[in-house]
Amino acid sequence: MAVDAPARPRARPPRGGRGGLRHRLAERGVDRVLLLLLPAVLIVGVLFLYPMMYGVGLSLRPKDGGGLLGNYTAFFGDAYQRGTIGNTLRLAVPAALINVGASVPIAYRLRGRFRGRRPLTAVLVLPVTLGTVLVADGLLRYLGPRGWLNRLLLDAGLIDQPIRLIYNYWGVLLSLIITGFPFAFLLVLAYLSGIDPTLERAAATLGAGPWQRARRVTLPLLAPGLATTFVLAFVLAFSVFPSANLVGEPAGETRVMAIAAYQAAFEKYDYSMASTIAVLMGVFELLVISFTLFLRGRLYAGPAMGGKGS
Repeated sequence: MAVDAPARPRARPPRGGRGGLRHRLAERGVDRVLLLLLPAVLIVGVLFLYPMMYGVGLSLRPKDGGGLLGNYTAFFGDAYQRGTIGNTLRLAVPAALINVGASVPIAYRLRGRFRGRRPLTAVLVLPVTLGTVLVADGLLRYLGPRGWLNRLLLDAGLIDQPIRLIYNYWGVLLSLIITGFPFAFLLVLAYLSGIDPTLERAAATLGAGPWQRARRVTLPLLAPGLATTFVLAFVLAFSVFPSANLVGEPAGETRVMAIAAYQAAFEKYDYSMASTIAVLMGVFELLVISFTLFLRGRLYAGPAMGGKGS
């Protein structure tokens, strides 16, 4: 008859000293690997948190007095200043929606392998290398009153006077689309490439057509990526400054919050008001981002990414 050996008691971790502390931290998911994040945390603190807190504090010290909230009261009490909020949102939201919306069908088609895929992708992301100023200069040359397009239309007798395509809202919006589309396209393409293609093939074997597969399989899995892409595209467009000056109407319909902050700081030398406008820019960005993430949570409750390993 076999006799079982007595079970050995489990070794208890030491309660005191460095070993006990290390064990307690490991139970909470804290180990030495997290120390690698320390340089990044320091950089974020020095380059982001400290300037942000300094700006908030400066905005609460109005140059002409009026209490802690004097700058905010003056900003919202001035219709000219307050209008920059609507001007900025009217540019940033449509630009982000157009960039994301145009990226989806193009990236969906380009995610497969076919001849000419790489050259076509390179052409689509080429505006990234140009920069905002060069794009604005190109718009002035092509779409200006004496640009190539207007001269071509005038010579062909299709118009009697040049079409105003720049120095207005549409010129700035077009500039934001040209400069922002490559970022949105690359992000959407990366998210689409991470979706397992066997899911669509499985839906096809069950009788789902191309539109049904896109609507029932691909788009739901792509929803978190689309929300993230929209947020990044919106933040990029919300801080518009060169385009609003070069191809817009900086004293009128394209006077955005960034221009108002620049004028307060470097024309009126009111750094306190400039900080106030910068803080409000961050607040409105956070509001739109929070609303976008809220909608994502309501419309999609699956994993954060429907990738190949999901």
